[in-house]
Amino acid sequence: MISLFKKSLISCLAILLFACAGNDVKQQGSKEIFNKKVEYVDVESAIEEDFNKAVLLLNNEQYEQAITVFNSVIEREQRLPAPYVNIAMAYNKLGKTKSAEENLISALKLDISNPTANNELGLLYRKAGKFTAARTAYQNAIKEHSNYSPAKRNLGVLCDLYMHDYQCALEQFEDYLELEPNDKTVAIWVADVKRRLNQ
Repeated sequence: MISLFKKSLISCLAILLFACAGNDVKQQGSKEIFNKKVEYVDVESAIEEDFNKAVLLLNNEQYEQAITVFNSVIEREQRLPAPYVNIAMAYNKLGKTKSAEENLISALKLDISNPTANNELGLLYRKAGKFTAARTAYQNAIKEHSNYSPAKRNLGVLCDLYMHDYQCALEQFEDYLELEPNDKTVAIWVADVKRRLNQ
């Protein structure tokens, strides 16, 4: 895994890296609350080692242990979104959605455009029936990271199945297929949405 701490953490590309938090993410008027990006942070090697250990625990589905180690990392380093996103994923796996949401919001306070944090937050909000908030989170994910395919797919699903905005769904699914052309399931969804739009 590439060192997540010493690289610019604008996009957090490792798979299990982000989650969200308490209040709905706002698209406008939140500049005083949310910083734009974490450009560069130099982190002690012991903290980075603990972070990598926690990610391994998370990947091995040892969620309680991962949370303990992520909490230790966060106590020592609060300038980066990655630990908050990952601990949120662990909380979510344990069904502790409030804690997951709170940590995702903490990540987004550091980098509101973080695609993984926004995508995870969108999933939480969709499951909670907060469809408008979920849509905003997905849109925030792809605003500056237009190649982040998971958020495009999830926004398409949200627009299609939950909001019945078929034009939005079609646009997202087609954009997604440009990035992931071998996804036959989404290709079927495109055909279905086009049929419903009478195209």
